Amino acid sequence: MDNTNSYNALSLAFLGDAVYSLMVRDFLLEKVHPHASKLHQLSIKLVNAASQSKAAKKIASALTEDEADILRRGRNAHSSHTPKNQSEKDYHYATGLEALFGYLYLKNEKERMKELFNLITEDFEISEEDKKR
Repeated sequence: MDNTNSYNALSLAFLGDAVYSLMVRDFLLEKVHPHASKLHQLSIKLVNAASQSKAAKKIASALTEDEADILRRGRNAHSSHTPKNQSEKDYHYATGLEALFGYLYLKNEKERMKELFNLITEDFEISEEDKKR
């Protein structure tokens, strides 16, 4: 029995935050290889509320009805705080994206996660400077 809909949006986002962060780290390791000194700086470019908000909007048209519903539930969930230096709107969209990735992870839809992540990162470029140690 599939019980993924029994989780509230913030619980899905809690899991999705870790899943999305891991996907970003894996993506960066493939791109930067041994240049670990830059990995954290680069990951911040993809794992922050503004970037995740942009990512959620970028993939919105590619989502199924169920996926769009999960993203919407996450976006509309109200957390007790908004991180410093992040807009509330971006934070809500980021929470929606994280909820979606948590949901897909629980449904064991790893290929779908990769497909959406590839859409998100297709335009992401790492400068030569960022590839240096």
